[in-house]
Amino acid sequence: MAGQSNPHLSIFSAAEVEFLAEDELIEIVPNMRMDALNMICGDFGPFLPQIATKVPLWLAVALKKRGKCSVRPPEWMSVDRLTLVLEAERESPREFQPLPFHYVEMSKLLFDHAPEDIPDIYMVRSLIEDIRDVRFHKVETGLETISGRTHAVKLKNLSAMEVNIVRPFMVRALQAFYTHDSPEMIQQPESAVNRRPQVVDRGPRRDLRPR
Repeated sequence: MAGQSNPHLSIFSAAEVEFLAEDELIEIVPNMRMDALNMICGDFGPFLPQIATKVPLWLAVALKKRGKCSVRPPEWMSVDRLTLVLEAERESPREFQPLPFHYVEMSKLLFDHAPEDIPDIYMVRSLIEDIRDVRFHKVETGLETISGRTHAVKLKNLSAMEVNIVRPFMVRALQAFYTHDSPEMIQQPESAVNRRPQVVDRGPRRDLRPR
């Protein structure tokens, strides 16, 4: 698949970006009763059977592994919504459609740990992969337009994984342009011709002519 993360080029590994995504909130439906959880990141619960509540993604995965809840996929993961996003991505070669910042990592975690809770999972997975491919193709096409006159690059609505892959290359490319185009690195012919040689004072001179 296009756009796979290279650990030697990216600032964070794919696992590290996924770890950051686990703080995103997602809705679950508990099948047990439990008191509220008081955490540094916030208070969640109380948990009542068949009453939907929002929790961090890492907690949803932990409860799901223990058979304590079912997961409600976010609205953007529906087939209808993803189909519209894919069509808009293809029709707008220079614009990125708004998606959750961690849509890649969130969908992967849900595919891995709650596949039975996602309606039409095979179609949803295929649509997300197609969206990723189209978006990364846009990124690659945009990078080809970078030149020495580029001072900044604005890419709106990129996701965390896309930013993580693009940013290191972008920074190094712009730094290379600035280095090669820097006036201090290029010797100007006129200044070299008009420049007088510096005279080094070596102290008093002795007269070595024969007397």
